Amino acid sequence: MTSGLRVLVVEDDDAIAAPLAEGLNRAGYRPQRVMTAAAALGATDYDLVLLDLGLPDGDGLDVCRQLRARSDVPIVVVSARDDEVDRVLGLEMGADDYLVKPFGMRELVARIRAVSRRVAARSETSVAVAPQWIGAMEIDRRTHRVAVDGAEIPLTPREFELVQYLANDAGAICTRERIMDDVWDPHWFGPTKTLDVHVAAIRKKLGDPRWIETVRGVGFRLAEPG
Repeated sequence: MTSGLRVLVVEDDDAIAAPLAEGLNRAGYRPQRVMTAAAALGATDYDLVLLDLGLPDGDGLDVCRQLRARSDVPIVVVSARDDEVDRVLGLEMGADDYLVKPFGMRELVARIRAVSRRVAARSETSVAVAPQWIGAMEIDRRTHRVAVDGAEIPLTPREFELVQYLANDAGAICTRERIMDDVWDPHWFGPTKTLDVHVAAIRKKLGDPRWIETVRGVGFRLAEPG
């Protein structure tokens, strides 16, 4: 997905939505704006969602969850809520990225491009590959699913990419810098704390924080809990 991407802008504040749509148009995207949760859930024909959480008729997190349940469309949350709990909840509900207001248009466009590249790469990897097992964890790259003891873990696309990346060299330490460059983007604008938020969300879903070990001052590794 490149320029011409159809972007569903879910934002009820005119003062934010108007310049946002103008900036997206200038960057070559095709924004479609809706103002409510109901309109967001009823919208069709879009390639990516920019989702505000403070909507007049419902919680944006619930909208995020419902959109993710029906498709793999990339979702970027754009919200004034900058608490770590809100970020974790957004990612757990299925968001691919979380951008805190106020933000610059260059940063937003960079995030959209990074998410779009990852989605395009996922769709190109359609070759059948045997699932990988790490102890009780099964990683199926073909279907982008992770299961532990036979129970599927509901990971977001970005969370799956992170687990898959760590699993490529299970037991070895991956530095924070390498993870940010390879799973996010070499020109990532956001804070590296985003990585910690994703790791925390994955650990909670896996049910045992020992699946992903923190190596203080270095990075992370994926290994079967011992």
